[in-house]
Amino acid sequence: MSKVVLGVTGSIAAYKAAELVRLMRKREWEVQVVMTAAATKFIGPLTLRTLSNNPVAIEMFPEPPPEAVPHIALSDWGDCMVVAPCTANVIAKMAHGLSDDLLACTLLSCNVPIVMAPAMNVKMWDHPATQANVALLKERGVTVLDVGEGDLACGYQGRGRLVDLDVIMDAVAEQL
Repeated sequence: MSKVVLGVTGSIAAYKAAELVRLMRKREWEVQVVMTAAATKFIGPLTLRTLSNNPVAIEMFPEPPPEAVPHIALSDWGDCMVVAPCTANVIAKMAHGLSDDLLACTLLSCNVPIVMAPAMNVKMWDHPATQANVALLKERGVTVLDVGEGDLACGYQGRGRLVDLDVIMDAVAEQL
């Protein structure tokens, strides 16, 4: 059985992570979810815990402390890691090796294929810093999916939407 670590970040598209977990479980993949604190403002950990049938990791230093170091245990556990939705913030952290939360530390310690599915406002997506970070990650072998285009939650129109879930699923399946 394939094992996927799913990172969920603080984007309005975080609600789509529930359906993504359901689709992964339908393919009989085991799923461990890692959420940023910001992601919990958009979707509750209970939803993802119920759908994945696994605890959801959020805290870098949970109480009581686990037997294994959480970010190392997560990065060792998975066959592939996917971040969907992936904010500009997490893209920048990954590109520059910043590790100030559990998801960033897990990404930095990960030695399996990584798939990122960005989701953000069109101005953030088009910003030269974001585009440079995406290019850097691609050079390093990270699969960064293109964004979708259309109505954005902020009221703008343009590129920045999370791609269709079937595109994410196909990219993860290809890595597995």
